[in-house]
Amino acid sequence: MASDGSVKVKIPTVFRRFTGNEAEIDLAPGTIGQLIDQLDERYPGFKGQIMNDEGELHRFVNVYVNDEDARYLEKLETQANEGDRVALLPSVAGG
Repeated sequence: MASDGSVKVKIPTVFRRFTGNEAEIDLAPGTIGQLIDQLDERYPGFKGQIMNDEGELHRFVNVYVNDEDARYLEKLETQANEGDRVALLPSVAGG
């Protein structure tokens, strides 16, 4: 889709079953928490897949805004502006 004032949110394969198999979703700019709320409105139950009962991201979910880890920014209060790219990525454990 064309840049229409939205934020592009990349959905990894593991979460696509909750988004009707959508790989990228355009949302209105806002904080990471607001973007997750928008996803949950569009795809009921999505929020429960990536957040715990305390309202925090599951420890196995990482959020990047333009390749910067939101954990080192303002976490769920990190702002995503028009034209930004947000990626919700599952953590990869290994050794």
